[in-house]
Amino acid sequence: MPGAIYAEGLVKTFGDVKALDGVDLDVPEGTVLGLLGPNGAGKTTTVRCLTTLLRPDSGTAVVAGIDVLKHPDAVRRSVGLSGQFAAVDEYLTGRENLQMVGQLYQMRAKAAKQRAVELLEQFNLTDAADRPTKTYSGGMRRRLDLAAALVVRPPVMFMDEPTTGLDPRNRQQLWDVIKQLVSGGTTLLLTTQYLEEADHLAHDICVVDHGRVIARGTSDQLKARTGGERVEVVVHEREHITAAAEVLRGFGKGDTTVEEHTRKLTVPVTGGPKLLAEVIRELDSRGIEMDDIGLRRPTLDDVFLSLTGHAAEEKPEENGTVANPKARKRTKETAQ
Repeated sequence: MPGAIYAEGLVKTFGDVKALDGVDLDVPEGTVLGLLGPNGAGKTTTVRCLTTLLRPDSGTAVVAGIDVLKHPDAVRRSVGLSGQFAAVDEYLTGRENLQMVGQLYQMRAKAAKQRAVELLEQFNLTDAADRPTKTYSGGMRRRLDLAAALVVRPPVMFMDEPTTGLDPRNRQQLWDVIKQLVSGGTTLLLTTQYLEEADHLAHDICVVDHGRVIARGTSDQLKARTGGERVEVVVHEREHITAAAEVLRGFGKGDTTVEEHTRKLTVPVTGGPKLLAEVIRELDSRGIEMDDIGLRRPTLDDVFLSLTGHAAEEKPEENGTVANPKARKRTKETAQ
């Protein structure tokens, strides 16, 4: 049985650019899928197709057990959507915004008021409930927007880069809210450019580039594809680089790389903390002073770079494609 969110072969073209080029997704009920990729990768287009805001040129999509193309109205009643920008009326209070959403969903006035009270408390907005939202901070608007998407308790949620532009404190607060939401059984598709966010929240991660899913797995599974652990050493004196490189070659499982200007040496290893302790003892016995040493695991930044050849956070161009000459070339080739 397909999951709460299922897509197969989604294609969407804008002019001569293929924004989606056969996207496949399957999100089990009660889990979080992180859709990870740079601007122009196809993340937002995927969300818009799955939430009925765009009709795909071809492919299949099922959300909450409902065919997106055949029954779009039923899908809209079963999902919540929080976009990249808070969609709240700044002249209404927080309470009025939530009550209005409830009434738009044809809730009775009393039920809409009660639900607004519950959500204002859940999202720590009770003290600001009766202030116009134009007086809210960016983090408060984000929380209110997410609360509005939850008025009718949808079983499936879509969040399109929900923490973009938030400071670290507000981002952490929103992460906590998202965790509570999922622990209650909600299925979530989360798009993000923040690799740390995907690492922190998602059960599974799909890496998207140029309208295609190019890799999928847990955070640990994706990191394992980049080659595992490595020891990194920064020596104190430049003249110790050669001796340190000799030590690392004795422990390494591959070539030792040296950055002369930073005095950093890196070598792939296996053996974990026990091996690191042995490396430290050997360097110390040779009188090699270190400014830093550590056992590093690959990050999702490393994963994305190894999979795509470019960083995850590329600056967008006006037409929404990635500002990368090679990426532009590949996009045009795909569309032809």
